[in-house]
Amino acid sequence: MFHPADPYNMDCPSRDVLDLIGGKWAILILCCLQQGAVRTGVLMRAINGISQKMLTQTLRDMERDGLIERISYPEVPPRVEYRLTELGASLSELARAMEQWVVTHYPEIMENRERSGAEIPARLKLS
Repeated sequence: MFHPADPYNMDCPSRDVLDLIGGKWAILILCCLQQGAVRTGVLMRAINGISQKMLTQTLRDMERDGLIERISYPEVPPRVEYRLTELGASLSELARAMEQWVVTHYPEIMENRERSGAEIPARLKLS
């Protein structure tokens, strides 16, 4: 039996779960998998900027925690897909809401950054 989760306690393993699901890659993967089973290459193309190593590690961590399922097809060449488990699907709804919140409030946040004098990287500015 496990102790109840206490993410405010630095020694509680629930912090590891927060680290995983709070990371940008896991959130984006959860959103991509809402449409159904997806191959690794599709995820790489959909999530611009993620390295193969980071994608592989994040997928393994999400599979370990029961958020996604890895499906191997006995074909030549081998084909692997990932899909949400029931647990992952429930989390993906929250991830999608966070994604939508960012999209909706992004202009306001960028204005606040500019107003505060924060340096805005050129890649984030409209040309």
